[in-house]
Amino acid sequence: MKKSLLIILSALITLAGGCTMAPSYTKPASPVPAQWPGTDAYGNAGLSSGAPAASQLKWNEFFTDEKLRKLVETALSNNRDLKVAALNVERARAMYGIQRAELLPQVYANGSIAKERVPADLSRSGEAERPEQYRVNLGVTAWEIDFFGRIRSLKDQALEEYLATEEARRSTQISLVSAVAQAYLILAADREALGLSRSTLAAQREAYDLIRKRYDAGVATEIDLRRAQTLVDTARGDIALFRQQGAADENALNLLLGSPAPRDLLPSDLAGLAPLREITPGVSSDVLLSRPDIMFAEHRLKGAYANIGAARAALFPRISLTSTIGTASTDLSGLFDSGSGTWTFVPGITVPIFDARTWPALRVSRVDREIALAQYEKAVQTAFRETADTLAVLGTVDEQLSAQQSLLEAVTETYRLADARYTRGVDSFLSVLDAQRSLYGAQQGLVAVRLAKLSSLVRLYAVLGGGAG
Repeated sequence: MKKSLLIILSALITLAGGCTMAPSYTKPASPVPAQWPGTDAYGNAGLSSGAPAASQLKWNEFFTDEKLRKLVETALSNNRDLKVAALNVERARAMYGIQRAELLPQVYANGSIAKERVPADLSRSGEAERPEQYRVNLGVTAWEIDFFGRIRSLKDQALEEYLATEEARRSTQISLVSAVAQAYLILAADREALGLSRSTLAAQREAYDLIRKRYDAGVATEIDLRRAQTLVDTARGDIALFRQQGAADENALNLLLGSPAPRDLLPSDLAGLAPLREITPGVSSDVLLSRPDIMFAEHRLKGAYANIGAARAALFPRISLTSTIGTASTDLSGLFDSGSGTWTFVPGITVPIFDARTWPALRVSRVDREIALAQYEKAVQTAFRETADTLAVLGTVDEQLSAQQSLLEAVTETYRLADARYTRGVDSFLSVLDAQRSLYGAQQGLVAVRLAKLSSLVRLYAVLGGGAG
């Protein structure tokens, strides 16, 4: 009989393992154009056609600046958001293990001793009795046989949730790597702007001192002196502002790192940074489908399909089995003697007759699938827009950079000529003041455009799925 029970259990496990009522999953059509926009604003995005794809380039290969690499390594080790994402993966993996175990019977072993006193008027022998019973059993209690795939569908949903959390962790890592690089670039730009402000202040003070001497000698007017003072005060205010921004930049970087950044790893300016590796978005927008956030949404969509299977299965009967194999005896010493074996085989079935929750639950699961589908499509559309916007910046930023450099050269020469005319007494100091303001603005503008180009390259690497490995 023991052998027969084992055969029955094996057959039931095999039959239950191949059935599911979940609808077949079909990958949704991409709701975005098959290729990137091709208008004049995009150009070639400044990228080499022979460059690797972002997803094929590890972050420590894309970033060539050694200081930045060390900071990213620190962030990957210490950042709390990434730690929480990793712990969520571990939790989802454990939850999947729990749900998968529901497919298997839970086997228990137990032993018991029962003693009682039966009074004489209740015993068959007419005398008081003290019967004893010893039992040892190995059995399965209320194991649901998954004929209609309810448990299997829940297991599939738990698997998709686990896979989704893994993609969420990868997405968090991409965001972290990109955020550290962006914070590093912003700090470098603000420090370079601070350096420009300091050099401008030094030059303005020299000009102010010269005009002050001319004013004392009666050559320059008071209005020239006051105009020169405005340039000094403006530069002083900018220095204070950029010092404040630099401190805020460091605080933001420290938060991302999870610990204070070593002073020797902080940048001094943008010009001293090692260049970034070139990457290409390719021709087809299908490259976005491998982005972790989109794969996260797709796993959630697959999980919604599995939930429909569980909701459908809830409309059908549930079959359960309780079975034990053991031995029993009135004497402890005879517990394992021949002929003391016992067994029970108690199958059960629960048929849903009226449960007002089942049909609404099925409708809810179907609506959840439509919601997950819309979220997946929105994720693809958002990714396409992010990439297209970044390509538009890269397609035009070189022209902006060239124009800003030409502007800087023009205002530098304008300032030189205006200063010479004022020194010779040909023109008023107002022309010098305007030229100095234009020069200072052009210098700061050049820093901003260079920052925009570097930031866009980092962003392109991130929106194309780079930095996950």
